[in-house]
Amino acid sequence: MKKHRIYTMSFASVYPLYVDKAKKKGRTKKEVDEIIHWLTGYTPKKLETQLKKETDFETFFKKAPKLNPKRKLIKGMVCGIRVEDIKEKKMREIRYLDKLIDELARGKEMEKILREDE
Repeated sequence: MKKHRIYTMSFASVYPLYVDKAKKKGRTKKEVDEIIHWLTGYTPKKLETQLKKETDFETFFKKAPKLNPKRKLIKGMVCGIRVEDIKEKKMREIRYLDKLIDELARGKEMEKILREDE
């Protein structure tokens, strides 16, 4: 079975798009990085290393220091698909990040994005 092309895409090639999407809505790179840290456990230094290495999405999530157990509370639509219904684990992890960035861009409070009240 052929891998979905997003698995082989460089995380570094998509990261600026996440930041631009947030900034267009008055949010910050720091908030994007905070979301990535919350979801994956990457510290700012380790995130920078992954970006410089141009690590692909599959490896980025496979080598994540600590996937947040609260990520399973993330629900909703991304690209017309409910994230909680995605069977493929790697794809679900990627879509969790997409969903969190969407929430940030829509103005949701960081505490709610990071599921601190749940």
